[in-house]
Amino acid sequence: MTKNKVHQQPMSIDEQVDNLKGLGLIVKDEEYARMILNDISYFRLIKAYSLNLKDENGKYRSGITFEQLVELYLFNSNFRQILFSLIEMIEINARCRISNYIATKYGVFAYFDSENFVEEKYHKKFLDDVKKELIHNQKSPFVRNFIQNYERGDLPVYALVEICSFGMLSQLYKNMHNSDKKAIAEQYGVGYTYLQSWLESISYLRNICAHYGRLYNAKLSKSPVLYKQYTQLGINNYKVFGVMLCIKHILKEDKHWYEFVERLEMLLDKYKSVDVKTMGFPDNWKELLLEKI
Repeated sequence: MTKNKVHQQPMSIDEQVDNLKGLGLIVKDEEYARMILNDISYFRLIKAYSLNLKDENGKYRSGITFEQLVELYLFNSNFRQILFSLIEMIEINARCRISNYIATKYGVFAYFDSENFVEEKYHKKFLDDVKKELIHNQKSPFVRNFIQNYERGDLPVYALVEICSFGMLSQLYKNMHNSDKKAIAEQYGVGYTYLQSWLESISYLRNICAHYGRLYNAKLSKSPVLYKQYTQLGINNYKVFGVMLCIKHILKEDKHWYEFVERLEMLLDKYKSVDVKTMGFPDNWKELLLEKI
């Protein structure tokens, strides 16, 4: 039986700097390093952004500096912010289109009826999650208004989606009948099997962004189904670039997409230590992102 590892003892900021130097990391300005490590935890910065920068013996490769790790962290932070703004657009219009479709076809309280969905157990879980969100948002003015001043005391679907997480929304869509999913997907100009996969993976990416997670050199556990034109090029669906292609197809020719690509290029020009291949970017990444659909 393999013996479990023993937890490391805590280190002071000075000890953290000494430990990094002992591992072969070049620390040009120790005062700067101490300042950074007092603002960003050793675990968040060093453990996460040292991936692929060490040899098998656990020592840093020759020439790796503390400043490079900070660059990777800062790139990730800025990249996450500009990507989140695109995801926000998709999340808001998905709430609108899904709720509008349900309301106009089945009625504003149709989400209560399991007949409008495929799997009853997933529908039950959705309603259980709704109850939790109602409790969590019970002090919200619009929630109180519907509960206290309307005859049923329930939220119509167009209001309900405003308290649902993006993950809940994507699962609601996934559990709709194929004909309904198809009608909604047609508004995006994509097949419903793609859209349900994309919404789920974009929702997962959204949570990484919202919780200050790492996109740089990360393997995503929720991967989208990609078009054949991309898989034939060797694009990985478990890296962030694959999800970016899905976002591109949802937003299509929206001006915000082109602004995003421009800002991304500026970030890559600013942070020279970034290796885009760790995020699944091919050599012609800009061409693919700007290619007409």
